[in-house]
Amino acid sequence: MTDRGASPPAPLPLDRPNDTDRFAWADDPPVRAFVGALVADAVAMPVHWYYDRAALDRDHPGLSGYAAPKQVHPDSILWRSRYEPAGPEGEILHDQAQYWGQRGIHYHQRLEAGENTLNSKLAIELAALVRRNRHWDAERWLGEYVAFMRRPGSHRDTYVEEYHRHFFTNLAHGRKPINCGVRDEHIGGLVPVAALVAALGDRHPDLRGIVREHVNLTHKDRDVLAAADVLVRILVRVCRGGALREAILEEATDWISAAKLAGWADLPDRTVVGTRLSTACYIPDAFPAALVLAWRHHDNFAAGVLANALCGGDNCHRGAVVGALLGAANPIPRRFLEGLRAGATIEDIFSRSPPGESA
Repeated sequence: MTDRGASPPAPLPLDRPNDTDRFAWADDPPVRAFVGALVADAVAMPVHWYYDRAALDRDHPGLSGYAAPKQVHPDSILWRSRYEPAGPEGEILHDQAQYWGQRGIHYHQRLEAGENTLNSKLAIELAALVRRNRHWDAERWLGEYVAFMRRPGSHRDTYVEEYHRHFFTNLAHGRKPINCGVRDEHIGGLVPVAALVAALGDRHPDLRGIVREHVNLTHKDRDVLAAADVLVRILVRVCRGGALREAILEEATDWISAAKLAGWADLPDRTVVGTRLSTACYIPDAFPAALVLAWRHHDNFAAGVLANALCGGDNCHRGAVVGALLGAANPIPRRFLEGLRAGATIEDIFSRSPPGESA
């Protein structure tokens, strides 16, 4: 396929910062980072895992915000994906199991415009639990996670990532939840990071350790854990007023360099993320790709999340990183807040007193 280097559409007139008290909850930088991650996930949802970008452009021409997924996904690999629960403890597909093994099924076929995919919905559950209990606890989270995944109708998503399937296979074989995680090298492991930063606050003294321990529950991969630590360090700096570009350069030296960023400066987003870096989900390319997109669009939230979606590949999970970084650094245009299906839930979670304060 010829890469024409399509650029994301210019922001629409409704792209304006939070200008009413209605969205005051989205003005705190750590919360804004989490909301940014959710927005980017929801924007990318209808074109998630499109590797054929001509098909992406054909199915969603001029993508400029939230959209519902098409019924048929041209790049879907659900037809060769398999999951057989090893017992009742491993039952997590529920009524979606019928679609596995079929061709053309969209990974998120039942979701609506502005709705989040499974990993981001779990991040919302995590944020709610931490805010409710005023601290993070691995055992409590694992109990919530297992209950959520085993409850029919909890999320309506069709695709369930590999790490969930491995976790619940181990659970069904009798392992304790704390021991069910596996070595998984996908960028989906970074989705909960912004939720923890928002729920605990950017000044929590144990934030980096908690992030590492939480990610390690499901993604026991050295590179994923290293990327999670870099991400939390960048978010903390930006939430405290630091410049995003400076934070990326100084905290992510093992992942991206000023020389590469300069060398790629004149290339379209789709060339950098698609030719220089893979659009796939594996952390060695996926995390640098997210950092590059955040760097290039450091002062324009809408342009960055749309560019991420239009690059295709694992743009939902990559978008959770891009959206978090850009959300921490910039106001989120109101149209994205208005259309986010989880908006009311997020408002409810973060309108409560923060951890450590009286209700």
